[in-house]
Amino acid sequence: MENNILLSEFDDNSEAVINPGDVIEKIPMIPRVAVTCFSEILFNRILSISKHRVIGRLSNTNGKKEIYEIEYRDKKFVFFMMGVGAPLAVMDMEDVHMMGVEKFVVFGNCGVLDKKIDDCMIIIPNRALRDEGVSFHYQRASRDILLNRKYVDLFKEILRENEVSFAEGTTWTTDAFYRETRSRVNRRRDEGAITVEMEAASLQAVADFRGIDFNIFFYAGDNLDNSLWDKRSLSGDVKIEKKMELSLFALEWAYRIVEMKD
Repeated sequence: MENNILLSEFDDNSEAVINPGDVIEKIPMIPRVAVTCFSEILFNRILSISKHRVIGRLSNTNGKKEIYEIEYRDKKFVFFMMGVGAPLAVMDMEDVHMMGVEKFVVFGNCGVLDKKIDDCMIIIPNRALRDEGVSFHYQRASRDILLNRKYVDLFKEILRENEVSFAEGTTWTTDAFYRETRSRVNRRRDEGAITVEMEAASLQAVADFRGIDFNIFFYAGDNLDNSLWDKRSLSGDVKIEKKMELSLFALEWAYRIVEMKD
């Protein structure tokens, strides 16, 4: 780790100079489970078909973001749009957790490193290669981090009930979208990665540090396993009806987590 000495310099002190509680207040009676996605188009579509109300706000120099309470079946959940990229996503998780949320169901687009994975297919990641910076401030340096360790069987049950096929495997979390070079793609694939995205390893590291239950799945977007990049359904408005269908599985997953009452 000599070439990466700053990221190997882990400090496990839970108190920082600035803490979430310094800027975020608890919300009384807030639902303990949150559902969140990254796509603004998909987020607004879900809101349009759900009974919802604003219960809080996040704000920074980019502007304000509303936190909603939505209803699905007979349960209430927190619903918000998570920032893209590890630093923003982690700040959102920290802040919403400070409001009172204890469990998160996150879903979003990913690139695929295996062309046999169909466009919009569901992928359940079980391990993330840590090729970003944020996770190293929440967990000691390591090559990878395990994902979906608690409620994944509930999600697989939902998919099987609906006869939905899915892939499962390692994801590559990187914070350098424009530096996914061919040689790096090939090396990550040789390590077993079948997807690439920008948040999973960091979010899991925060969850482990803070004692949060973190659950995540992807829907396949662009294909990097080709001589030329294939954009497929990367854009938010492409195959939106299919993506809406997949979003209901996130709500159902959250519902079943609440039903477990653990």
